[in-house]
Order: sequence, then structure tokens, then C-alpha cells
Amino acid sequence: QVQLVESGGRLVQAGGSLRLSCAASGRTFSNYAMGWFRQVPGKEREFVGGITWSGTWLYYADSVKGRFTISSDNAENTVYLQMNSLKPEDTAVYYCATVPRASTYREMYDYWGQGTRVTVSS
Repeated sequence: QVQLVESGGRLVQAGGSLRLSCAASGRTFSNYAMGWFRQVPGKEREFVGGITWSGTWLYYADSVKGRFTISSDNAENTVYLQMNSLKPEDTAVYYCATVPRASTYREMYDYWGQGTRVTVSS
């Protein structure tokens, strides 16, 4: 079965950096895209960015463009979210998810990880 496991979330000061990882298993991921989302209590899960394993699609939400970078290690089936210049408003639970075709729409994603918490202190 498909499993996505995020890691790397922790408390960090504003202006700092953090790298999240998403280890994927259970599917031939080369045929899929991966997305990063985040959610704070009381709000909808927000698309952060996405990537295809082939590298043909790489997309960022405006709120993180220029600060966050998504990359993949195809040999390890792992996707990364490098977050720089972190702000308190980046505080959220971050999720990775997989989708059959590149999309920014949460509803299109079929498998999700359990999430990893990022807290940015001011």
C-alpha cells in the first residue's frame, strides 16, 4: 500500500531554515506528482508547492515563492521541502501527498502522510 511519511518539523526561530522530508513507498512514483500542503487549526489545508518525479513540473504558492524549494531524490523515493526565511505565519502542520497528475487542487490528491508540525517563533 502507499505510504507517505513526513519528518523534520520542529520549533525554529523566525528567519531560520528547516528541511522537511517525505519518504514515499508502495507505488511507482515516477508516474505521479507530489505535493506539499500545510494546515493551521480552523483553516483549510493550503497548497504549498508540488513537483513531478520527472522534474517537468515544479510549482509554488505565491506565499512561499522565493523562500521554499521542493526537490526530489528519485533513487530514495523522497521529496524535500527546504524552507528558508521562515515567518511566524508559516507555522502549520505540513503534509505531503501524491496525485496521479500534477495539480494544485487538494481534492485531486489521493494519498497523504500523517503530517509534521512546524512552529516558527517570532
